[in-house]
Amino acid sequence: MKLAANKSERLDKFLSGMLDIARNQIEQLIKKGFVKINGKTVKKGGVKLKPGDIVEYEIPESEKSEKKEVNFDIPVLYEDEDLLVINKPTGIVVHPAPSVKEPTVVDWLKSKGYSLSNLAGEERFGIVHRIDKDTSGALLIAKNNKTHAFLSDQLKDKSMGRYYIFLLNHPLKEVVCVNKPIARNPKNRLKMAVVPGGRNAKTLFVPIEENLAAAKLFTGRTHQIRVHLNSIGRYILGDTTYGKKTQNIPRTMLHAKELYFIHPNGKKLSIIAPLFDDFKSLLKGINDEKINNLSRYFDNHNGLCQFESK
Repeated sequence: MKLAANKSERLDKFLSGMLDIARNQIEQLIKKGFVKINGKTVKKGGVKLKPGDIVEYEIPESEKSEKKEVNFDIPVLYEDEDLLVINKPTGIVVHPAPSVKEPTVVDWLKSKGYSLSNLAGEERFGIVHRIDKDTSGALLIAKNNKTHAFLSDQLKDKSMGRYYIFLLNHPLKEVVCVNKPIARNPKNRLKMAVVPGGRNAKTLFVPIEENLAAAKLFTGRTHQIRVHLNSIGRYILGDTTYGKKTQNIPRTMLHAKELYFIHPNGKKLSIIAPLFDDFKSLLKGINDEKINNLSRYFDNHNGLCQFESK
């Protein structure tokens, strides 16, 4: 694949930004000889690019990994030769990390024998985007690097998106766009917070019925929905990190209900992730008609957050 540089910057920084991959993973790609500048292989990430330089990169396909037994299963909502969409249950971490001891979504994928992309590194085996451990719902997985790159581009240009639903401690009074920067909380490194100078973050919140509401993300910051709700005096039921410390709720009631994107074949897809029983038990008579096709709640408010509609 080829990319054209439009300004002077380091090669590793350029590729990391364009591909949304961690800098250390880009370094490994460069060291293994999979990156060229103007047709010549380079081995150092610190090489300076000039405007107009053509960067070629290749990412070898990941082989099927050794199966690892896990103690859970995950519903598959959609699958074809290029990708799959799963309905992640709550309490499962998406990908491995030094602090994660329990099996992850990636471990589950490996246990099923999938041969998936390694565009984001072996630890993020096929993972195009992530959702928090305590969040349930739709998660998109790429089966090859070409598909992964195609889908990652949609994250950048916003042609891919998700609608979330959640239960609040107090109902939303009106539709609101929260446009506040997010960074690590300087007083608690385990939390995020609205911090001046943080990374740009934008969320549109829409009330549905009583304390049920929906959100559309325009950026993908860690804990974004929860942090932005906290900034307007709300929290999600079950969220003891940003809400009340003691609650008689089994988990954070946040669910990625609908995922839309363009398939590599050019077809627009919208995948709905059914609610799990623990969430449905708290809906108190709100039926599926209210919570399906969430886009209709946002259609008349596109201008509020100044974004392009899907």
